[in-house]
Amino acid sequence: MKIKVRSEGGILPGNQMKISRRGIVYIFFIIGILFGTLPLIKQDHVIFIVWWLMVLVIGVAFLPLSYCLFEQFADRGWIFSKALGIAISGFVVWALASMDLVNFTRASCLGAVIFGALLCWGIRIYQIHRGNAAKFKFDGNLILGEELLFLMVFLLWTYLSGFRPEAHGTEKFMDYGFMAAMMRSKKLPAADIWYAGKEINYYYGGQYYAVFLTKLSAQSVENTYNLMRALVAALLFCMSFSIVSQLMRGLQILENPKFKKIISCLSGLLSAGCVVFAGNLHYLIYGVFGKFFGWNSSADYFFPDSTRYIGYNPETNDKCIHEFPAYSFVLGDLHAHVVNTMFVSLIIGLLLSWVLKIKDEKEQDYRWDFKHFFFDPHVLTAGFLVGLFQFMNYWDFVIYVTLAIICLIYVNLFRSRHARIKSVIRYTIIQSVELFLIAEITALPFALHFKNMVSGVGIVKHHTPIHQWLILWGLPAFVVLLFTICVFVHYKGFLKFLRNGRTSDVFAFIMGMCALGLVLIPEVFYIRDIYEDGYARSNTMFKLTYQAFILFGLSVGYIIVRFLTGKKSRILKAAGVVSLVLVVSTFGYFHNASVSWFGDVKDPKQYQCLNATSYIENTFESDAAAIRWMNKNIKGNPVVLEANGDSYSDYCRVSAMTGLPTVLGWYVHEWLWRSDPADLDMRAKDIETIYTSQDTGRVLDLLKKYNVCYIYVGQYEREKYSRLNDQLLRNLGVIVYEDDEFKQEKGLTYLIKVNQMA
Repeated sequence: MKIKVRSEGGILPGNQMKISRRGIVYIFFIIGILFGTLPLIKQDHVIFIVWWLMVLVIGVAFLPLSYCLFEQFADRGWIFSKALGIAISGFVVWALASMDLVNFTRASCLGAVIFGALLCWGIRIYQIHRGNAAKFKFDGNLILGEELLFLMVFLLWTYLSGFRPEAHGTEKFMDYGFMAAMMRSKKLPAADIWYAGKEINYYYGGQYYAVFLTKLSAQSVENTYNLMRALVAALLFCMSFSIVSQLMRGLQILENPKFKKIISCLSGLLSAGCVVFAGNLHYLIYGVFGKFFGWNSSADYFFPDSTRYIGYNPETNDKCIHEFPAYSFVLGDLHAHVVNTMFVSLIIGLLLSWVLKIKDEKEQDYRWDFKHFFFDPHVLTAGFLVGLFQFMNYWDFVIYVTLAIICLIYVNLFRSRHARIKSVIRYTIIQSVELFLIAEITALPFALHFKNMVSGVGIVKHHTPIHQWLILWGLPAFVVLLFTICVFVHYKGFLKFLRNGRTSDVFAFIMGMCALGLVLIPEVFYIRDIYEDGYARSNTMFKLTYQAFILFGLSVGYIIVRFLTGKKSRILKAAGVVSLVLVVSTFGYFHNASVSWFGDVKDPKQYQCLNATSYIENTFESDAAAIRWMNKNIKGNPVVLEANGDSYSDYCRVSAMTGLPTVLGWYVHEWLWRSDPADLDMRAKDIETIYTSQDTGRVLDLLKKYNVCYIYVGQYEREKYSRLNDQLLRNLGVIVYEDDEFKQEKGLTYLIKVNQMA
């Protein structure tokens, strides 16, 4: 039985969506999840539904554009429309707010989505009536299946987040503080919470998009901090699924339609699992084999060990970071590079769709003309997305500009397969320049405010021991290299493979080789910053291998299934089976990490909440009431003085939990962002003077210098400044908050509003 949903009249005649019995089952599953399992997240089910519906509406609003860009995909870009809509509508508000043309409010966020929806649907309807566009035609089963998959993964990560929701530890103070500051701000970039008088000078795009959706949904940042990390994981999973299932659908060797759909879905699920839930072989070797052979007990294996291996086991002077999405989603950091993974998968899907479209063109149908060449929607959108990456995570900009240019070369090789190589080079250069120009224009609102932190390029002095390299990246590297050898032998050369090979094989090859290059680059050179002694290539390896993990995951899932479905070589099938077993075994990392970090997730009674600040009553019991009072009563971004401290410490808890700027926060972070340690030292000394000096005039001068409106005194201020000048501070203004509940144990907590006339 098939149900056809058609509109025979009205503004969109002839559009249809085919839904079979399986589609009806998907609908019942979605309803069942919404009404059956949502009680698992207790009081947070309302905000979860609000966000799911909000993202669904954004996707529908930008569906005409997604349909145009992903017309070659079986789902017509359904799942990509969500990320595309978020990217475009969020950009509009960010760009206008950065240029002081609009305020960053819920009204502007809502207006951007509505304007985008009217524009997208208006153009599409006009094109259909003019006969310039094909009518919508959807595979309803696939769309409902993807929506069900998205809902399930979104709910899973939301549920897990509720077992450990606190924005505390690692760099969560920074992530949450940036979000809290932007929630208070109507202009962008927002005030730097840890450097009063200046704006944020870091890649704050990830936190911005979290706040954009927070304001759009009219929710509080306390809850949406954790919802955002769940949303990103769900979008990354589903877009990875769509990319690889589409790659598999493009293979002509799978002749049976039903078999092709099943295999494509399984391949998509495998790759999506590799990207979002898998670890590396470190877990298998040290966490599984190590326990079995007695190398270490299960209690000794802690999930961050997979990301801190080089330079840590054994200890050397070459400490590196090699994180991956599963670690980030479990840990709960909301860095820009984590949020950007949903846009990264968007641009990968976009490039695949473009390549598929070009390959479908008949040679006689294509003509080089100005409009076709310079206004290709895929090139324009790719330029926009990589431009976004400049304020999301600049490393991603470099990586995906490179990937886009490689795809440009491939496309022009195909289009000019009977022309001279000079034509290919010329066309590629012109379109690459176009891509760069669009990216730079897109990033201009960020570039006007941003001071670069890079101090040059260095040659690597230390290299990864071969056994450690193989443990971390040996498995995907082997799969990609074996696949590369096979296709080169089959097509008898590189250029012949690019011009005559199956599109799916070529694109998987491109992703795999890019990933391999990314894990090899840190063995040659590194980008210099403040981390030199013992950590020289740490940041370079971190950012490059993070994206390599994603590209490896996408390509390996496809290649393994490609090996298994081949009809000729038993050796390749055997390699596919072994690789599949090893890859699936790394999924155990997710279970190990979840148990280590979240506890007994099988017991719903232990679910806490999504509120990222719910922990402060226990962790900062003498400060909690004051922080709550400030969030409720202090509006705008006045400077609140508190004690500064080292990075990753509990100092600066007030600025982090309120978003209110302070004179100086985490020292090393501001050193990285500002590259001015002399000024940081001066600020630290001035803060100490304010809290300890008995010279009223000197204290007042410093308060005016930094435009301090409030002075906070709590446990950490009393511990750091033992000679605290309580009486002098009290005479500087009015005590607007005071709490003596912990006076005997930790001292009186109070907040002074400075008399500006003093």
